[in-house]
Amino acid sequence: MRRAIALGFLAAVAIGLWGDRVTAKTIDRTACQQDGHPLYGKVQIVESFPDLTVQVVDSFPNLKVKPVNSFPDSCGEWQFVNSFPDLKIKFVTSFPDLKIQFVDSFPGLT
Repeated sequence: MRRAIALGFLAAVAIGLWGDRVTAKTIDRTACQQDGHPLYGKVQIVESFPDLTVQVVDSFPNLKVKPVNSFPDSCGEWQFVNSFPDLKIKFVTSFPDLKIQFVDSFPGLT
């Protein structure tokens, strides 16, 4: 009986601690931001200390991305740069913060 109560208490504590982390990864659709980072603008690909981890998918993305050469002002428009980025990303194959799909037209949140 004591063991069951102790396990229940530990489960409640774990849910409380991890619950904040699960809900912290939210997308603000009106501002086109995730965790305060804009999902448009100048983007730099990095290997360490990214703002967001990104997985490229073929279906069911969170964001459709259109690479542009200038004026990345709309949601989903990314200009890839080597310095002075608005957003730093790291490409991963599992457990991403954001799933994207590259498109030629109609970028934005899905």
